[in-house]
Amino acid sequence: MIEKTTLNSGWTLHCNDTGRPGLPESIPATVPGCVHLDLLANRLIPDPYIDVNEITNDWIGKTDWTYRCTFEAAPDAGRVQELVFDGLDTIAAIALNGEEIGRSFNMHRTYRFDVSGLLKTGANELSVTFRSAYAYGAEMEKHYGYRPNNYPGPGNLMRKMACNFGWDWGPTLVTAGLWKPVRLEGWDRARLAETRVSASLAGGDGLVKVYARLARHGDGAACRLAATIGGVIKTVAIGADEEEVSFELTLPSPQLWWPHHLGAQPLYPLTVELIDEASGDLLDTYERELGFRSLRLDTAADAHGSAFTFVINDVPLFIAGANWIPDDCFPSRVTAGRYAARIEEAKAANIHMLRVWGGGIFERDEFYEACDRMGMLVWQDFLFACAAYPEEEPLKSEVEAEVRDNVVRLMPHASLILWNGNNENIWGFDEWGWRPIIKAGESWGLGYYLDLLPRLCAELDPDRPYYPGSPYSGSMEIEPNADGHGCKHIWDVWNDVGYEVYHNYIPRFCSEFGWQAPAAWATIEESVHDQPLTPQSNGVFHHQKATQGNDKLIRGLSGHLPEPQTMDDWHFATQLNQARAIRFGIEHMRSHRDICKGAVVWQFNDCWPVTSWAALDSAGRRKPLWYALKGAYDPRLLTIQPRGDGLSAVAVNERTLFWRAKISGKRLRLDGTVLAEFEFWRLLCDRFEAKEFPLPDDIVRPGLPKEEVIVVEMLDRRAFHYFVEDIELALPAPRLSVDVAVIDGGFAVTVTAESFLKDLCLMADRLDPDAVVDTMLVTLLPGESHVFAVKTGKTIVAEDITIGTVLRSANDLVAGR
Repeated sequence: MIEKTTLNSGWTLHCNDTGRPGLPESIPATVPGCVHLDLLANRLIPDPYIDVNEITNDWIGKTDWTYRCTFEAAPDAGRVQELVFDGLDTIAAIALNGEEIGRSFNMHRTYRFDVSGLLKTGANELSVTFRSAYAYGAEMEKHYGYRPNNYPGPGNLMRKMACNFGWDWGPTLVTAGLWKPVRLEGWDRARLAETRVSASLAGGDGLVKVYARLARHGDGAACRLAATIGGVIKTVAIGADEEEVSFELTLPSPQLWWPHHLGAQPLYPLTVELIDEASGDLLDTYERELGFRSLRLDTAADAHGSAFTFVINDVPLFIAGANWIPDDCFPSRVTAGRYAARIEEAKAANIHMLRVWGGGIFERDEFYEACDRMGMLVWQDFLFACAAYPEEEPLKSEVEAEVRDNVVRLMPHASLILWNGNNENIWGFDEWGWRPIIKAGESWGLGYYLDLLPRLCAELDPDRPYYPGSPYSGSMEIEPNADGHGCKHIWDVWNDVGYEVYHNYIPRFCSEFGWQAPAAWATIEESVHDQPLTPQSNGVFHHQKATQGNDKLIRGLSGHLPEPQTMDDWHFATQLNQARAIRFGIEHMRSHRDICKGAVVWQFNDCWPVTSWAALDSAGRRKPLWYALKGAYDPRLLTIQPRGDGLSAVAVNERTLFWRAKISGKRLRLDGTVLAEFEFWRLLCDRFEAKEFPLPDDIVRPGLPKEEVIVVEMLDRRAFHYFVEDIELALPAPRLSVDVAVIDGGFAVTVTAESFLKDLCLMADRLDPDAVVDTMLVTLLPGESHVFAVKTGKTIVAEDITIGTVLRSANDLVAGR
């Protein structure tokens, strides 16, 4: 059996800039980790997430660093000894006992070095010297020539997490270090050098395909592979002169794996054992958990252009999704528990797909394992984003090596439903002015997206769809961001125009769209110490990375909400506007379910405390957008949408059972006076359907538009429609009463409306930074009540629930202005 010795302890870090003031010759280092974390742990730098400290850390990425450790080992002529680095960030030279054993040029792949002839009995000295990514990037620009890049730094000239160099939501923190584990492996006779496993359906049975390639040592030995899943065992002989084998197992009638909103996620443990035929010794083992489901991506031509529909277990889905970025600028800090907590938060928001975006990383195994367990679908970008990429050597070989590594590693996961070639690069070439910059005959990445990546996916993982890019229309003959074909990004909304423009688009699938807002109040207070806090104060402004981001926040309020005059109002108004914008866009797209088959909001999470498009901030606190997503992605949605010159109630049903219920509605004054009403005894919305119900004329024609609202109900679902925006709406000053009662794990806060209350929010973190509230964005008619459940360890009394800070609504932004 392979002997594995973990080498994650006893490391020291050395700065190779000997003239750097204030640094000791060496400091203790943590592996997995990075230079920034080691300097921070030894109190040699200020926390780069706080105030404007980020800029004081620029020198770190421009410096060379060496990690060193000593470990005990012994040479063994009968065994191969290999040093295995699961992740080196990024440009590094590795030496053992003073002799260089290899170099790394890629953060996204595993490196393995045979050190059998270099090990000494007793102490062995291992060093890894990291070169500045900036210095290497400058060399590569001379080598390849300039390639356009929408963001700073040379991330497109090397295989390193691109957002390390700064993004419009992330800081510039250019890391170096051993960001994944290191170990020494010793083995004899043979080991599993590559194991590819896929699980699919063949009729009602599960089909497991296994391919194994062996590494051998010595004279060779006859072996056998024994694979076991669900009580099914298959044994395959491998001759002494053979290095590859492939075979299949059939598992009768497995339970199907489903995304979480449709069913369960049964997982079947698979074990593949490599056994020496002569002695019966176990030489190596491969273990994974497999889920069985069918999968295809329907891109067929139709009356609207061409589809982009994920079909799982023969069910065409509407994808309720969000984009996922690295959850920390220092990825080694993201634990398995943190992955699970974030994915649970996505699931609780009715999201059932996360798109792992191409400017980040292939996440660690724990991320995909959690998605398998929780029924969270994964769209995986290959790591190319917002830039032109050279296709010459040495980059091309590194791309192929990382793709082989990661496709083989991730392909067993039932949650993974797409390999996507790039983020916005085909669009960038076509529409962002790259064409005149890239010289004739110069590469920019298209060969990766249309040739290398699909070839590798077809070779390694043919049962899973590959798509060349996002956005992409299925052909280079069609402009890449067309409404009628493929997947689309909508970014004129937010960047140039208001969110009402979402109504102008009915995409086949929207894989990016978003709106900004600041982080939770407690997160801002923890990360920024400006006195006073204002949108323009140094720390707050520094934690806004989008070009003219604060200006766009204010411009986006125009026509919807008044321009805020205080920091409290700025914070709430921009958060509320973000929530409304995204709910508006999602409900519109879902109401056109027959054409549009997915909405993937930008973005779910954050990597540091920042004003951004995220629903969950970097501290894991929910912004109002999180609650808007939970409502807009509810598998049973009731919404009111314009149709022709009228309005329709649209019921959208993503459940497995039909939805049949009375539908009723009223047009009423904000004081509760009913002006018109209707009732329809049974509206039937079948599963996976959007059903329109035209509203009667006396409901949709207001007498006094500024003073009236439509309310439509279907069972426990409710939808509102206003004839004017809030800035014109005659919202009264909020009048309400509050009652607080103890419940298990916290408090129940009951708010009873004495006046019409629009988008009522209880900002729990204003009571306790660790508090979580179950609901937000609640609209109440006069006389109605709502109970907010607040999880907190702190005692709350009614006097704590102050209007204008803890309890917010559109009313207190608008009333009396």
